[in-house]
Amino acid sequence: MNRAQKTLSLLRDYESPNILAIAPDLSAPMVWERARGVHVWDAAGRKYLDLTAAFGVAAAGHANPPVVAAGRRQMGLLLHAMGDVYPHAGKAALARELSRLTFERWTAARPQNSRLMGKTIFANSGFEAVEAALKTALLATARPRILAFTGGYHGLGYGALNATHRAHFRAPFRPQLAQFGSFAPFPKNDSDLPRLESTIRKWHGAAPFGAILVEPVQGRGGIRVPPAGFLPRLRELCDRLGALLILDEIYTGFGRTGKWFACEHSATVPDLICLGKALTGGFPLSACVGRADVMDAAWPRSTGEAIHTSTFLGHPVGCAMALAQIKEIQTRRLPGRSTALGAFLLRQLRAKTPPSPWQFEIRGLGLMAGVEIRQPDGAPATAAALAVIREMLRAGFIVLPEGEHSNVITFTPPLTINRSQLAAAARAFHQALKLMPAA
Repeated sequence: MNRAQKTLSLLRDYESPNILAIAPDLSAPMVWERARGVHVWDAAGRKYLDLTAAFGVAAAGHANPPVVAAGRRQMGLLLHAMGDVYPHAGKAALARELSRLTFERWTAARPQNSRLMGKTIFANSGFEAVEAALKTALLATARPRILAFTGGYHGLGYGALNATHRAHFRAPFRPQLAQFGSFAPFPKNDSDLPRLESTIRKWHGAAPFGAILVEPVQGRGGIRVPPAGFLPRLRELCDRLGALLILDEIYTGFGRTGKWFACEHSATVPDLICLGKALTGGFPLSACVGRADVMDAAWPRSTGEAIHTSTFLGHPVGCAMALAQIKEIQTRRLPGRSTALGAFLLRQLRAKTPPSPWQFEIRGLGLMAGVEIRQPDGAPATAAALAVIREMLRAGFIVLPEGEHSNVITFTPPLTINRSQLAAAARAFHQALKLMPAA
């Protein structure tokens, strides 16, 4: 039994059986050993080009040296603090930086009296940031209902599950869910927007929403990019209906789509924004950043016992790494790099897609791209997509399936990747397409 098989054997025996899909002969999945830059090495020492950035986390590259150094320094100084009792300086510095990056930057051109600041609730994972936003919306509006969208993924906590659309995640726990979320269709083009607005107004009239929660680009939903007018129309609707606009930018934030945040493509300013994944480059830390006036009105001032907190809130190591990660993204101009390289990647993916009875749709924004594969009759080609992913892995390229039917092959590499590496990935993709099973 080799090292990878030993690891998988232990996980089969001691981890919940629902976590990993482990082959009976322990031949899969691949076991990661180390990662650096845009590459990952498995337990056998084989090198791969990572086109996932580990779920979008490694935006500035795996084990980015300044980010790792910041974490090590902090570990030697203060490994843990008491976030809601005895604070540390790093948490304050990061909260200030997140305000600067979001609301202060978005409203800098406004007259002085209409500029905004942001206030943060720190958390550990993305769904916790979403749940902090949902709590904020309830406190601010006194309306428990929210509107989310088909295909949306906002995490798997019991609050977030009310806004995560896929039945695979929701159905087993439906008896314990509050069911305070309604799902409107995620629009494909501008012609969908008037009908969408009419639906939202009708539903709101029957039972008012406290918030609309949406991903500017759906990630796990299959890299679904909405029409340009979508977010501005939601902003207008929220203003008219007295609801808060919550943007889940856990996946799209920190340069992934070619802007610091995807909402900037349409100059849409939310009331609350949820951040995570690439925030630290690899440490579990997330944040819900809200307009200061909304946060101040919603949350009572603490008198010594917070009503929303956690043991590791604003962890010192995570805060140190986040500050270093933000500096790396700024210094290396990664959002602009994502714009240029994302356009290059889409051209490469589209260039040599072979004539085939299969249906292909290639879409994306920045370095967030997806290839949806459908059968000749339009049905999801799940088996074919998974076959392409396995073939690419054998060739040394890591990609993931997304979408409700796992028929969208996604490319979300570190933003530090270069053109030659993207071109090699596209060649491997096209080679894998030639080996797809017959339609």
